Amino acid sequence: MQHISRRQALLGLGALTLAVAGCGEDEAPKKAADVSANKAGAMANYGVNQQFKATEPISFDVLYNNHPFYPDKSDWLFWQELTKRTNVTLKPVEVPLSDYDKKRGLLVGSGQAPLIIPKTYHPAEEAFVSSGAILPVSDYFDLMPNFKDKVAKWKMEAELDTLRQADGRIYLLPGLHEEVWVDYSLAVRTDILEKHKLAVPKTWDELYEVLKALKKEYPDLYPMTDRFGVPTPGGNLFKLVAQAYGAKGGWEYQHATFDSTAGKFVYTGAMPQYKQMLEYLAKLVKEKLLDPESFTQQDEQAKQKFNSGKSFVISANAQSIVNDYRPTLTKLVPGAKVAKIPVLMGPVGDYKIGTRLENGVMISKKALENKNFVAMMQFIDWLWYSDQGEEFAKWGVEGTTYTKDASGTYKIAKDIDFVGLNPGAPKHLQKDFGFSNGVFAYGGTTKLLNSTFSEEEVAFQDVMNARKPWPVEPPHPFNDEEREQATLWETPLKDYVTQQTLKFVLGERDLSEWDAYVKELEGKNMTSYISLVNSAYERFKKDHG
Repeated sequence: MQHISRRQALLGLGALTLAVAGCGEDEAPKKAADVSANKAGAMANYGVNQQFKATEPISFDVLYNNHPFYPDKSDWLFWQELTKRTNVTLKPVEVPLSDYDKKRGLLVGSGQAPLIIPKTYHPAEEAFVSSGAILPVSDYFDLMPNFKDKVAKWKMEAELDTLRQADGRIYLLPGLHEEVWVDYSLAVRTDILEKHKLAVPKTWDELYEVLKALKKEYPDLYPMTDRFGVPTPGGNLFKLVAQAYGAKGGWEYQHATFDSTAGKFVYTGAMPQYKQMLEYLAKLVKEKLLDPESFTQQDEQAKQKFNSGKSFVISANAQSIVNDYRPTLTKLVPGAKVAKIPVLMGPVGDYKIGTRLENGVMISKKALENKNFVAMMQFIDWLWYSDQGEEFAKWGVEGTTYTKDASGTYKIAKDIDFVGLNPGAPKHLQKDFGFSNGVFAYGGTTKLLNSTFSEEEVAFQDVMNARKPWPVEPPHPFNDEEREQATLWETPLKDYVTQQTLKFVLGERDLSEWDAYVKELEGKNMTSYISLVNSAYERFKKDHG
């Protein structure tokens, strides 16, 4: 795979230079708004890893994704200490996690959204670009020294390019990871493998052999059941298997995948590699190695099967091992052991597939009218992108919620628990203090990321970090007219791919009908859609790359 050349404008040439670089030959230069009159509360000499503190007390509304595991509390130490350190008071506009995306869309579309809109995953921001409801944040990167520093230091220009819209601008401030972070994989009952003298699988073919051996020992059980199938069928499992063949599936499914050999995008759901994923999974289901309910059952059903010893393999991330499996499993099945294994490999080899970008922050267009706009951008830069802000959001207050020794190793306070670091402690870092909150704590150095991991999770990350990162795909942003047309095509295409994927995997449709399926996609404008994608890709490459 290949990607277009990286533009260095965002690393210090200034907002105006960046805006000019984001214009095609026939377009007028896009200029950043003059914010010289909106500096109230801003620091005159704010810089990298410098504590931001507004020169006067200020406050901003923030859209708040209210997580049911740690619902917002007004007396959290997070809110109090944040104001103490920055002179900024955040006023959360609470929206339930279950309704966040829909409510955010309604608020932004109606112009009623708070100034700061976090927890937005690309490409969700694209829906608000043409209306001008959100700011082209790349025009204001010069107000964010920590953001720019990390992009330059970690060579993240290519990743940022994937966020650019047809005008060359970026409308979402993403979380930045130093390295690709892989969290989701499979959990296996290692005690069962040991009992039957089976090695921990390293490839999908080896998993197939392990499941066959377990089926022979436990003919009345499905050796594997899965979760994360609602609302996206096969969310994690399809993603992982597709990656192994060089495609995109499940949570990661996108209509277009870049074919580096051909130098153009192809339709993902019609790729030979996508078919290979289906063939593999259909084989597991047909041979009764994989529970056919895996793709549609609720998580609780899947967990119940696994934790009661009725299956031995299930999707997992670091927290599910600690919170969902081990405590219940070891109570119900004495002597049981479970571990998250490194992501299984397939034909593409030992790649680590993922992104260094996280969900991010949109800024309402109303922010430009706020006298504290510059201070707000400095504040966002400190909280989400400075080393100190990221440490604060994740760990809290040194001496109260954690300690740190001379080597920089973090240790949670004795009376506080988080992800099983201190099981049985009376307080919880998220529930009682508001730290490690998904609205504010993501991104940062690998050392900070690993700081809350158990030894077994660090070992998992060491294996994954030794693998080669998958190349970044080139941008192909649509202009307004193309986006309108693409939107009409995308939903029926996605729905049909999802529907037929399940039918193929469950054996309700034979894979001998693959060619007929591809023709059916053509009947739903697949070819026209991919032509649109490639036109956008070629235009963007010509104008910007």
